[in-house]
Amino acid sequence: MITLDDDAPLRLIFMGTPDFSVPVLQALIDAGHDVVCVYSQPPRKSGRGQKVNLTPVHAFAETQGIEVRTPLSLKGADEQQAFADLNADCAIVVAYGLILPKAILEAPKYGCLNAHASILPRWRGAAPIQRAIEAGDDVSGVTIMQMDEGLDTGKMLLVQPVEITKKTTGQTLHDDLSMESARLVLEALRAVAGGYTKPQAQPDEGVTYAKKLDKQESQVDWGQTADEIDQRIRAFSPWPGTWFAHAGERIKIINATVVADMTGEPSTRLDADGLIIACCDGALRLETLQRSGKSPTDVASFLRGYDIPVGTKLN
Repeated sequence: MITLDDDAPLRLIFMGTPDFSVPVLQALIDAGHDVVCVYSQPPRKSGRGQKVNLTPVHAFAETQGIEVRTPLSLKGADEQQAFADLNADCAIVVAYGLILPKAILEAPKYGCLNAHASILPRWRGAAPIQRAIEAGDDVSGVTIMQMDEGLDTGKMLLVQPVEITKKTTGQTLHDDLSMESARLVLEALRAVAGGYTKPQAQPDEGVTYAKKLDKQESQVDWGQTADEIDQRIRAFSPWPGTWFAHAGERIKIINATVVADMTGEPSTRLDADGLIIACCDGALRLETLQRSGKSPTDVASFLRGYDIPVGTKLN
């Protein structure tokens, strides 16, 4: 492999879709690399007016004057030839959302590098950030890998752990890992282009899969432990959120705190001063709540306008 200057600009394709990917694209531009094209998911209709919205990566790329392509698939020969014709040194893939066929993976000079939001092989798949918090993991991280045809199975170039605390939410971990991805991608590019990278195969043990988030998971199951419910609340913040039902109304839990030394029949309100709800092991103090169509409020304000008597069992 020809050795290049560490800071030599590369001709790049960027492939990404959500907010998470934007800081990586920004970092590549700021570092002086030539991003010749961006691939992103097609614009989609959303909201009551069914307005057509660009993905965050698409919208940002347009502000930078970069060509954006939004194919529904990359399996066709014409799409693959159009990709190859970009004559890229490397493709950077960050939460793109499409499977890359072999012809796409092999088209750039240095192949396709992916920034994945977990320490592989744990949490391969669609929602590694939220599943790590939900499972009670103590650490997450970013893995930069050389992509192959499998689902997040490529050889690893760089790994950066990031701690998960009892205050970590889906949003805060998302932001931390996005910024780490931006830093690590630049480091990986220097290593790949300079010829001094040593990709490592992923371990055979410890493989888990992070299934896609589903709104059907949002309802609290008071039959879980207080720790498990707290982890889910934090993992699903801000989306898809977590809620419980009472008197036919859905009430969203914005944040809560585990109360380990209180017990009772699961789903029962235990105290008169706040809103502590029994779980199958321990209890949960609800601190910020949101009724449908209203703004989030602290629990004291919530209870002044919405009565849940002590001893009430929540649905």
